[in-house]
Amino acid sequence: MDADHDLPEGLDRIDLRILRVLQDDARITHQKLAEAVHLSASSVHERVKRLQRDGFILGYRAQLNPDKLGAALMVFVEVLLDRTVHDVMDTFKAAVQARPEILECHLVAGGFDYLLKTRVADMAAYRHFIGSGIWSLPGVRETRTYVVMEEVKCAVGVMV
Repeated sequence: MDADHDLPEGLDRIDLRILRVLQDDARITHQKLAEAVHLSASSVHERVKRLQRDGFILGYRAQLNPDKLGAALMVFVEVLLDRTVHDVMDTFKAAVQARPEILECHLVAGGFDYLLKTRVADMAAYRHFIGSGIWSLPGVRETRTYVVMEEVKCAVGVMV
């Protein structure tokens, strides 16, 4: 984004700097944020309120340590449904919402229907989860499992 016309509609370069800093540290004070982007604290406060109101900032979260919380094993699962009709897909999506092991679920184009990001304690927990969790979801015909051996890069949010 070199030129101003390349900026997302409704944002200027200062807004982008504010978003970058907040992505790195959402708990930063408005005073420290103001220093980081070279504005007054009151100006930053107004900009952050506008960014929230306009939907650029969706919320704030704590990044938790999965190792300490008994969810050290990350597994991606491709899911192919037996039929891709609205009632089967809607039932599947509703069932996914009820499973805390499923962190993310994405409808994708390609050779399968959904990509799930899951976290469990270990391989034994995953074997239990795939049997009682994934295979019990409505409409599941086939799955493929990809166990993460090393998390090389993990970014939350979007690149700004």
